[in-house]
Order: sequence, then structure tokens, then C-alpha cells
Amino acid sequence: MNIILASASPRRRELMNLITNDFIAVSTDADESLPADIPAEDSSEYLSAVKAKAAAELYPDDLVIGCDTVVVLDEQILGKPKNEEQCREYLSMLSGRTHKVITGCTLICGSSNHSFRQVTDVTFRSLSAEDIDQYIATGEPFDKAGGYGIQGKGALLVDHICGDYFNVVGLPVSLLNQELRSIINNIKE
Repeated sequence: MNIILASASPRRRELMNLITNDFIAVSTDADESLPADIPAEDSSEYLSAVKAKAAAELYPDDLVIGCDTVVVLDEQILGKPKNEEQCREYLSMLSGRTHKVITGCTLICGSSNHSFRQVTDVTFRSLSAEDIDQYIATGEPFDKAGGYGIQGKGALLVDHICGDYFNVVGLPVSLLNQELRSIINNIKE
């Protein structure tokens, strides 16, 4: 049985190596649109299940991990900014405030299907227009939820976090490791 990480994210793949080097990373073409009535805080678990199910159809005899990370402020999901204007809007909204970074994970192994989430509170320092413009100029924020990457120059925007740092990067390493061990131990019994 292989461990399949259903993710195209290089950051997730790198973090998965902290848990095990023995995994296969695959990308799926799952439909990532959200139902209109889903609460923002449930969206990452929902999307992680969509990704895991798509990969499990391709790898039915393996242990599949699907993940999705969202940034939530005032019950609103701040996705990957489409352009500089939206990125500036997101960073202005986050300035001087605390938001939630939520990563949902779904593990599928045969008929077993288990989802969970990790929540980290991230507080930004108050940002000037110049701070925001300088960060946007790095080009870093455009492929990241909320318009920033804490593992890069986005760290300069953060005052403090409460919770799992790796969760903010995109994979709750410690919690996922515990959940994987539990499933693998149950399989061995």
C-alpha cells in the first residue's frame, strides 16, 4: 500500500517529507467549487474530501491524503488573489487584525474515510500602503491563499501566530502525522 498525497503544492510536498519520504504526490482535476451554503470554516474540509475522493478513484488500494487550506476573515474566505488590486484589498483587510488559517485534511483508505481540520490564528501587524506595495512587488502573494506566504517574505507582515506554523504553510504536520499513524496501526491490526 502506497501513501498518496493528492496535491500539486510544492510546499505541501516539502512538508510531507517531514512525515515520510515514502509517498507519491499526484495532482487531480477535482472540481473545487464550493456549495453556496457552506460555512467558510467548513470549506477546507469539504475541499480536502473532494480532492481525496478524486485521487482515491485513481488509487483505490492506497492510503490517500487530500488537503486544502483557506484564509478566513470575518466569515469570508480570502482565496488566491487574481490581480494586484485584489491582493492589495486582501492585505489591507488583514492589516492589524487576526484571521484564521484552516487546513482541512481527508484520509481515505479503502472504505475508511476520515476528515479533520487544524486552525491557526494569525495576527498581522498594521501595514502601511508602502509595506503592502513592497510585498506585492515581490510577486510572492499571487499563488497563496489570503495573498501572503508566511514561509517567505510574507513573514515580515505577521506580528504573531497562535497555533501550528506548518498549518499556515499548508500542512498540519504534527496532527497529520498522528492521524496517519493511527490509520496505519489500525490497518496492521
